[in-house]
Amino acid sequence: MSTLAQKSLSPRTWVELFLLAALWGAVFFTNRMALIEIGPITLVAHRVFWAALLLWGIIWLRGHAVPRSMRLWAAFLVMGLLNNLIPFSLLNYAQLTIESGLASIFNAATAFFGVLLAALFLADERLTLQKSLGLGLGFLGVATAIGLSHLTEINPRSLAQIAALLATLSYGVAGIWARKQLSGVTPIVATAGMLSCSSFMALPLAYLVEGPVTLSLAAPTWASIAYGAILGTAGAYLLYYRVLAAAGSGNLLVVTLLIPPFAILLGTIFLNETLHPRAFVGFGLLTVGLVVLDGRLVPQKRRV
Repeated sequence: MSTLAQKSLSPRTWVELFLLAALWGAVFFTNRMALIEIGPITLVAHRVFWAALLLWGIIWLRGHAVPRSMRLWAAFLVMGLLNNLIPFSLLNYAQLTIESGLASIFNAATAFFGVLLAALFLADERLTLQKSLGLGLGFLGVATAIGLSHLTEINPRSLAQIAALLATLSYGVAGIWARKQLSGVTPIVATAGMLSCSSFMALPLAYLVEGPVTLSLAAPTWASIAYGAILGTAGAYLLYYRVLAAAGSGNLLVVTLLIPPFAILLGTIFLNETLHPRAFVGFGLLTVGLVVLDGRLVPQKRRV
């Protein structure tokens, strides 16, 4: 059997999967809108700061205990770096040059880096023939989406695509760190702690690189920040853990496939983006690779 946890999906869970994909897919659009006025790291600082405030408010209302362990806060700090500051900044930087829809396609490679890194660093995650085939298809999809010409030359577009891929690698490392250091921690507390530590790092870094973080912003920029912080981060994380409990980690691969269509649609309608056909071919290969990784369409031997 596949090592990915799989459960049957109720109609309600399917709705929640689509909602989660829509929330995260729209973040690529709202981020691009905010980047018209503010820098990539400043946008990260706003996103994680306001999301952390909202989650701590929910934690207080629910009566959860605030962690006091320095070891745990150190783990939150590393998680905030790997799961928020680095990938958010890299994806924002990438979206200054490449289309939001294309950035979302590269983001789908997160699952492949996660499986590869798990096989390297976790004893219970072997790299089977099936997984190897899925990884091969996935990385072929990434190479196709980038294009051969951009694999052999250095220009702003190729650098942006590399940045987007490094973001997915960072997400993969974050997944390994979370399994080793944050197991047993209440999800909402772990998320709030992670986002708080991200804020402590992002705010001074934004000041050093891009200047003072200002509150004097245009209404569309504030609307984009509000969406990214409230719905795209705090709300999406809460929904993510709800779906994880109901659907299992295997079924969450579906979200990875559903995010790009939402991002591509919004980018096409509101940003007049047009993706090269190779991006869709690459996404198709990523989809096939994820199906192979998931394993449900591969015949399994029956146990007696």
